Amino acid sequence: MKIAYFDAFSGISGDMVIGALLDLGLSLDVLKTEYSKLPLDGYTLRQSERIHSGIRAIKFDVEVTGKQHERSFRSIADMLEASLLSEPVKTTALNIFTRLAEAEAHVHNTSVADVHFHEVGAVDSILDIVGAAIGFEALGIQAMFTGPLPMGSGFVSSRHGILPVPGPATAELVKGLPVRFEDGQSELVTPTGAAILAAVAQPGPPLFSITQVGYGAGARTLSDRPNVLRVCLGHPVSAVRHEQLLVLETNIDDLNPEWYEYVMERLFAAGARDVFFSAVQMKKNRPGILLRVLCAPQEQGQLSAIIFNETSTLGIRSYPVDRLALRREQKEVQTTYGPVRVKIAHQPNGQVNCAPEYDDCKRLAQEKNIPLKLVYEAALQGVQSEDGQDASR
Repeated sequence: MKIAYFDAFSGISGDMVIGALLDLGLSLDVLKTEYSKLPLDGYTLRQSERIHSGIRAIKFDVEVTGKQHERSFRSIADMLEASLLSEPVKTTALNIFTRLAEAEAHVHNTSVADVHFHEVGAVDSILDIVGAAIGFEALGIQAMFTGPLPMGSGFVSSRHGILPVPGPATAELVKGLPVRFEDGQSELVTPTGAAILAAVAQPGPPLFSITQVGYGAGARTLSDRPNVLRVCLGHPVSAVRHEQLLVLETNIDDLNPEWYEYVMERLFAAGARDVFFSAVQMKKNRPGILLRVLCAPQEQGQLSAIIFNETSTLGIRSYPVDRLALRREQKEVQTTYGPVRVKIAHQPNGQVNCAPEYDDCKRLAQEKNIPLKLVYEAALQGVQSEDGQDASR
């Protein structure tokens, strides 16, 4: 499993992310090829080297010709969905833009559909966000973490007037991530940089073995630190991962029971780590349901909105929890009946637990008109024959 750790001691911006990914091995030619799948023109890409405090870093620039105009969230989403970019790249880029739109909507008291991006709607910002998604896929990064973000200080000018640092949208985006206020003499975390981390990163650092280090250069020279973003690639060194998560829960006693399946599906699709229902007795001894959702802190707003929209609850409780989780991966094995996805969990003693995906086994059992257990056993044997390891559940 390849993981990335964002060591943003000088902050983060979209171009700094791309620069670090280029330093880690992303090809500028790959970026150009993928960018050609978007209906955008009038720009030139440039990659150069910068030296900050003796650190060599890659500077990524998008030189735009012609006047830039604002774009709505809907128009950007439609552009991404209609493009020929890979599905993982589309999904990641759309998640980043969605986080931005949600933050802007909250700050300006409007709906996500009515959000119009100004600077972020420009060609260079769109390419920064899509380029980050392209780089994550090209480098095979499967999980991302971030250290504390320096939130800077002072004030900046915007089309809305003078704003404090960090700006309101940036402050919304970094909810759930580690931050340090009053660290830095100016704006160090841009909305684009914050949105990228909000969409893809967990609070860190993880326990991992570093294999590569890349540096992306910022545009300014800072007086108190080198203006570079450091991104480290590596692999976990422990089978057990410590996570800080949230539990969202609510009691419900007046919802059509048929709807609970749909509520669960929506919560899982939005990023919930786990969702489950428990039968409870509520006031006046009415039978009810306790809905619990396990999620990352940055997912709280989106998941809470789904609970409010899809159930009859009037309130949601939340509290932090610590979780120890085994390192896990998913692979596809070939059986005599067809391909089956298998989840593999690595135990601290070096053994593994394997669990074939039920939906794959069910589909093949129905197609072949054979017992489900035969497909299940064949998948376990497939893992054992490929890896030479005990594939017991």
